Amino acid sequence: MNLKSDIYYQIGMRIRFLRSEKKMSILDLALEADINRNYLSDLENGRRNPTLKILRKIAIALEIDLSTLFLGIRDYYLPSDKKLDESKD
Repeated sequence: MNLKSDIYYQIGMRIRFLRSEKKMSILDLALEADINRNYLSDLENGRRNPTLKILRKIAIALEIDLSTLFLGIRDYYLPSDKKLDESKD
């Protein structure tokens, strides 16, 4: 498995990018989102499987929609034709 295709890695990198765009430190975001700083660090490094509740807290702290958190994240495990079939529903 390619690390960059791992969904947890992609989510972590997206959070790190959005956090840096807001010029927030890990501690700033952790405090604002009311989550543990070490957990957030692990999350940004793709070592955690965040719950929807945690992702929502992060999105609120970053002042973005939850959907914005997922922009650019791809699921490399689905065949491309299956992705197209599901998008028709």
